[in-house]
Formats: sequence, C-alpha cells, structure tokens
Amino acid sequence: MKKIVVALGGNAILSKDASAKSQQEAIKKTVNVLVEFIKQGHQLVVTHGNGPQVGNLLLQQVAGSTAKNPVMPLDTIGAMTEGSIGYWMQQAFNEVLEKEGIHKKAATIITQTEVSADDPAFKNPSKPIGPFYQKEEAKQEQEKHPDYIFVEDAGRGYRRVVPSPIPKEVIEYPAVSAMLKDNLIPIAAGGGGIPVSKDADGNFIGQEAVIDKDYGAAKLAENIEADELIILTAVDYVYVNFNKPNQLKLTDVTVNELKRYISENQFAKGSMLPKVNAAIEFVEQTDGKAIITSLDNVKQLLEKGVGTIISK
Repeated sequence: MKKIVVALGGNAILSKDASAKSQQEAIKKTVNVLVEFIKQGHQLVVTHGNGPQVGNLLLQQVAGSTAKNPVMPLDTIGAMTEGSIGYWMQQAFNEVLEKEGIHKKAATIITQTEVSADDPAFKNPSKPIGPFYQKEEAKQEQEKHPDYIFVEDAGRGYRRVVPSPIPKEVIEYPAVSAMLKDNLIPIAAGGGGIPVSKDADGNFIGQEAVIDKDYGAAKLAENIEADELIILTAVDYVYVNFNKPNQLKLTDVTVNELKRYISENQFAKGSMLPKVNAAIEFVEQTDGKAIITSLDNVKQLLEKGVGTIISK
C-alpha cells in the first residue's frame, strides 16, 4: 500500500462549458478513474487546480459588485472555489464508492498554505487565472480593468496573471494525515491552497494571490510523507523537443536530467515547467517518486508503470 497524492489539472474539471452541471459531469468521469487507486489498496489524497474557476468567479463578482456588495478578495474567492470543487468531488467519490461497494468516504478540507509575505512573486505576477481571450479581447479587458495584467499563455490565447508565491507549508496537513488514518479520502490543497502569511503578531492573513496547484500538491505530499506524487495532465509523458520531428518522450528520468532539460528551455513556462519543478521539489525533499502522466493513462500507470517517472 502506498500513500499517494494525485494532482488534477483543470482539464479534469472544466471543459468548454463552465456550468456547474458540466463541471460535475467532468468530475464524475475523473473520479471513476481515480477510484482505481482505492481498488488497489492505496491511500489516496486528491488535490486539484482552480485557476479557471477563480477567474470566472472573479468576473462574476466584478460584474455584480456595488458599494454595498463589494468584490471579495482573491484569497476568499480561492476558498470559495476550493469549497465548491471539493463539494462536487466528494459527492462524486461517495457515489462511485457506494456503487463499487467500497467502504470509504471522501471529504473536503478547506486548506491554507503558508507563503512568505515578501515572496518576489508579489512583484512579478505569473499565474494564469480565468478564461482564455483572443488578443483583441484581452486588450478590451485591460481597458476595463487597468490594474489587470494579461499575458499570452502557451500558445492558447491570453489570460490574466496574478502573483503565485512558493508554498512553505500546508497548514492543515496534520488534519489530512488524521483523515487518512480514519480511512477517509481527503480532498485538500485545492488550487494550491489559500495563500496566507503571518503578520507582525504571528496571525495568518490572506494574500491576493493564487498558488500553483502542482507546487501546492508537492508541498502537501512532502508534509504528509507521501510515497508518490502523481501529477495528471493532458499528455501521457513529459517530452523534450515537444511537437518537433525529434520529439522524445521521457519515461524513467532523474532529477539531474530534468534540471539539464530545464536549462535548455525544454518545458513551456505556462504548462509543463511548473509540473516538472514541482516533481523535482517533491523528489528532492523526500524518498518518494513523482510521476507525470495523463488521466487517461492511469490504468496503464497502475498496471505497467507507464508515464514519466522521476526519481533521484
């Protein structure tokens, strides 16, 4: 039996349709795959992204704001989406587990992640949130909201970016460990967790930021001493020379090899690079392994170890 933290990408939750019903349907399909880990006897912790949901909810907040009904701060919007996605996910898990005759329950914990208040990320926003825009659309949004920053995101369009500080610790990790001991499936560190930092009195206060969910998952996996961190994305493997004639998939790879590829700018900043960096961080800080593969490849991963497997 392994203790496994699985980090879900946005494609496991949100399709082109941002309605609650559509997202719930996507999550049910995802959970039907993840339950395979439970069937094989593993302890499972699920984390997920929330970038699109945070951005969409923020747009709704801005559109409906008044003096008496102001826009909520970004940390609170993060908590709201962590709760809503967790609610959908635990419902889906409990439904599937019941049908499979598995005597387990899933439960969501609204998770805070400590970051440094003077993290350089606060002066250099880089985390994409919300929907993709064409260049002209992004320009129009920029005119409406002068304080927003839009950048091109991995060739897929333009998105707003916000600060993305590095996590220092997942504050509620002892509760996650306790849930595992009680035979629960924790859904935690959604969206990387709510970014908080200590004030002068030592109290945690929310920050206007969104933590990268892969970094958050890596930190949670480290904190709870997981055996594996599995990052599920849109491709079965990490590639070098991606989409070129000499494209090469990486199967078993070491941290040092990945660092060399990073120095060669092999991984896109807005997509694969954070996943690779998170995997490196987990492996370097633990005795565990990290795996990057697709949701569709989970059965192959469990049966044959197929995917990009990262070790020291």
